[in-house]
Amino acid sequence: MKKFLPWIVIGILVIGLYSWGKGFNNTAVEYEADAKTAWSKVESAYQRRADLIPNLVATVKGYAAHEKETLEGVIKARSEATKTTINAGDLTPEKMAQFQQAQQGLSGALSKLLVTVERYPDLKADKSFLELQSQLEGTENRINVTRDRFNDAVNIYDKYTTKFPGKLLASLFGFEEMARFKSTPGSENAPKVEF
Repeated sequence: MKKFLPWIVIGILVIGLYSWGKGFNNTAVEYEADAKTAWSKVESAYQRRADLIPNLVATVKGYAAHEKETLEGVIKARSEATKTTINAGDLTPEKMAQFQQAQQGLSGALSKLLVTVERYPDLKADKSFLELQSQLEGTENRINVTRDRFNDAVNIYDKYTTKFPGKLLASLFGFEEMARFKSTPGSENAPKVEF
């Protein structure tokens, strides 16, 4: 029996290390998947905004036909924003910044459009326009909520994969820190609204 004791101890250690590594890997995979799903929800919220824009532009076009430049700017910004997508498995800070820049261009064009609307009292009272404006406002709130939830999911994943001793296993299994959604440079300053 004494002959087998070292082998039994080694066997128990191997099984213990295997269980620990398997548990770490499975939990990290789960957290990573949660973060990727949260990113998909961010993209979905932005897509909802992009889908509302053609209706908003069409409604404004009927009232403000001579605001062609503003309307074309919104259409172009929407096109740019929908072209820029990121694979949830490749969320690098550079790609996040590129995505955010495209979305910021669309936000700026929409702001300009909504300021233009102030010149048309009939449009501001139009039921379709008011409904679209309300949906757009709700969508902007959804975007903010989904971005926050994405950052929360990334935070859980990053803490799990960077704390010791998990950090050792994370590098061994190929888990890397994920990029968070950050505010656009200059967004700490209040925007100027001119009528």
